[in-house]
Amino acid sequence: MVPVELFKLLSDQTRLSVVLLVAAHTELCVCELTEALGLSQPKVSRHLAILRNGGLLEGEKRGQWVYYKLSPALDERSRQLIDCVLSTNRSELPALGCSEAC
Repeated sequence: MVPVELFKLLSDQTRLSVVLLVAAHTELCVCELTEALGLSQPKVSRHLAILRNGGLLEGEKRGQWVYYKLSPALDERSRQLIDCVLSTNRSELPALGCSEAC
C-alpha cells in the first residue's frame, strides 16, 4: 500500500481506533466495535466499509454478524506501521464489551 493511502485511511480518529482495536484483538464484530467506541452501528459500518475498500480490513460473515480482521494482503510495511502505533498506544484503546446482541 502506498504510504499516502495508508495515512489517509488512518487520518480519521474512528478509523484509526477501529484498525488498532482489530489489530489488538485479531478479529472483532461490528457490535464489539460499536460498544467499545460508543458510536452508532451505521457510523461504525460506514468506517468499516472505507477500511475494507481501502484494503486494510476484510470481513467474514458468520450468521448475522460480520467479523473484521486485518487484510492478509496487507503489505509488511503497513503491518509494521500499525503494530508500532498499536504498541505505543495500547493503553489508550477503549475497552471491549459487547451487548447481548452479539
